[in-house]
Amino acid sequence: MRKHVVHAGLGLAGLLGLLLLWWLGVRLFGEADGLSARFSPQATLASLVELLGQGEVYGHVWVSLKRILVGLLLALLIGVPLGLLVGSYRHLEAATTPAFQFLRMISPLSWMPVVVMLVGVGDQPIYFLLAFAALWPILLNTAAGVRQLDPRWLQLSRSLSATRWETLCKVILPGVIGHVLTGVRLAIGILWIVLVPCEMLGVSAGLGYFILDTRDRLAYSELMAMVLLIGMLGFMLDALARGLHRRWVHA
Repeated sequence: MRKHVVHAGLGLAGLLGLLLLWWLGVRLFGEADGLSARFSPQATLASLVELLGQGEVYGHVWVSLKRILVGLLLALLIGVPLGLLVGSYRHLEAATTPAFQFLRMISPLSWMPVVVMLVGVGDQPIYFLLAFAALWPILLNTAAGVRQLDPRWLQLSRSLSATRWETLCKVILPGVIGHVLTGVRLAIGILWIVLVPCEMLGVSAGLGYFILDTRDRLAYSELMAMVLLIGMLGFMLDALARGLHRRWVHA
């Protein structure tokens, strides 16, 4: 219990230190341009409270979270089966690893013009880009989990005449779920970074769209409030993923 209190206190101290750096940065660099009143922590927090008191921002949050969920589900549907196959067959791993590593190193945002030309603007290109971004950590972590399975488990399943389906459901999937959840946590971090610029192109809702809207209205304190809200939502999503992983690993 004491350890958790100490960790929570240190985390709070780190956040307060970040807030202090923000305040100092605005004081040092914002005064000359007259931006301190619009970008200061006080103005930003006041705008955040005002935005949260309105209903409009919640619609944008819901749209963005829905896109994250769809992109993550698509990545899971593709990445987990592929990871199971790649991790199970060495020759398949050798044949696919160079191609996967090559594709993984291409920024998802670089595909944006191509996808827009092919399917047009709207949610479809965003779903593709998010799924593409989340695919690689899920696929690679799933494959790593299969390779690290204890061979004695597989030998035991064969000695008990288990079918392939039974081996998959009772041995392989429970053995790799921790690695899959690690991939999900990494994917959420990538998705949250990719989402905002994706929503700045051809859509009329979402956190990225709302940031552009605040810029066009010259509402700089609201813009900073949205940046802060994006950070808070991303932090909560990562905490949820960490909690699921911790609960499964220690179950």
